[in-house]
Amino acid sequence: MNRPGHAVASSMTTVADAARLIAYSFRPKVLPARDDTYRVLVRRFQDDDTFAETVRAVAVGLDLVILDADIRHGLVVASTEESVFAIKMTDYAKRTGGEGKAAERVIHALAQLGAAALAYPRPADLSNAAYVGRITVHGVDAFVREAARRLAESAARERELQDPDPGAPDLEAAWRVYSRRAATPGSGDGRRVASSTVGIVGKALTFLADQGLLTRRSGDDGGTYVTTSRYRVQVREAGQRMFSELLALGITSVTDGTGTLTRIEWSTEDLDLR
Repeated sequence: MNRPGHAVASSMTTVADAARLIAYSFRPKVLPARDDTYRVLVRRFQDDDTFAETVRAVAVGLDLVILDADIRHGLVVASTEESVFAIKMTDYAKRTGGEGKAAERVIHALAQLGAAALAYPRPADLSNAAYVGRITVHGVDAFVREAARRLAESAARERELQDPDPGAPDLEAAWRVYSRRAATPGSGDGRRVASSTVGIVGKALTFLADQGLLTRRSGDDGGTYVTTSRYRVQVREAGQRMFSELLALGITSVTDGTGTLTRIEWSTEDLDLR
């Protein structure tokens, strides 16, 4: 028969292990394949329902949501708006070397949206654990500019045919911020200007790489990156919110920065990924 003290100690050890596993999720470049303790904890999460429930309970207490746990990428969590771990767009823009101004935050947000759309242009890509997407800085910039151009054309037609939709101005203004920012203003010595859209996209993709979501492959096309399984989980979770806006704009194909058209094969039915 287990003594009460032993049960309490065992419970405390389980909670400590749960907290340790969650702590690993904030070290995105540490993978279970390279860390024995992490690998054991992930396996335990997968095989031990009681431990998994404890991990989820600890996560809830930290205002975190567990998205996935896999031996390839480890534990993936997302923060709620109330969590102390949440990265606000103002903080994110500052962490990527900007000033955090409103226009800059908008450009960063659109860069993140463009990166996800180009990385996973089809619903099947998100459901395929073996799929690896490839994106470039110039490709993402070209995509967002194309989206902004199409929105401008759509808005112009709407104004000609009828009174503007009261809900449209905010969306239109957001994309207009991007189209009005120079893609690559000259620095005088050939360097990329950080405040240009290409510069901001470059910082956005570098940030994703630092978070273990992308892996840099080369400096071609402003920087070439491939996706990780951790990024697939994050995009899958945010898919409905991110891609519904593209569908609202009627974006079906964009240039990838090399003159090739990449189809964005999403429909409203596809947005429910669960």
